[in-house]
Amino acid sequence: MDLNTVSEISRPRSLGELPDWRAGDAWLAGGTWLFSEPQPALGRLIDLGAMGWPALERTPEGLTIAATCTLGELAAADLPPVFGQCCRALLGSFKVWHAATVGGNLCMALPAGPMAALLTALDAVCVVWRPDAAEQRIAMRDFILGPQKTLLRPGELLRAIEVPATALAWRTAVRQISLAPMGRSGALLVGTSGDGFALTITAATRRPVRLPFAAIPRWRMVEAAMLAAIQPADWFDDVHGTPAWRRQVTFHLAEQILAELTP
Repeated sequence: MDLNTVSEISRPRSLGELPDWRAGDAWLAGGTWLFSEPQPALGRLIDLGAMGWPALERTPEGLTIAATCTLGELAAADLPPVFGQCCRALLGSFKVWHAATVGGNLCMALPAGPMAALLTALDAVCVVWRPDAAEQRIAMRDFILGPQKTLLRPGELLRAIEVPATALAWRTAVRQISLAPMGRSGALLVGTSGDGFALTITAATRRPVRLPFAAIPRWRMVEAAMLAAIQPADWFDDVHGTPAWRRQVTFHLAEQILAELTP
């Protein structure tokens, strides 16, 4: 879609070249959502494509994923199966996969965004650049506040996501369900086992919910933790599923995940 209110495009190549943020600005990475509907409030796009960030960097500490890394690059990398499983939960065309970015998927903060499920489950940390050039780290489980709402303030930029090395060795189990065979996720859950057990719930809830346990729990413990952590108003409601349906399938899929990861 043409954005006919945009009169300027900035293409910085480094942190020092980032322009001062002003009303009407928007970060441009893949642009799959930005160009999908009218954006009458926008006057300038700040294109991050020229920053040259490596899509993926491995270190002894773990894996760093650039915010501009595409889902296609992430899915094609030699990484544990959970990465590809969550990428495929987007159910996008090859065009979307080669344009949509990890950072864009997170910053959109849609309940069905699969990168939130993946990176919350792996206990990742978001690296944020602030307008004053300071760097801030935010736990992924705290980054998303609700549908299309994150902790980012005007002018702040999601630079990368860091996954700890220990998390890359965890056993994982993924469950996803939609009302239609190729529909948007109504519930997307990821279980991890290695450093205890954790269950991450997304798509069914307004924001990601991660429930950690020191060891593999019994189902009654997981059920009680879910009831305590997710209040009736926390279940998401849209054309892709009612709160009652999302709640029912979430408990069902959570029990499957626990069974799969229980020795």
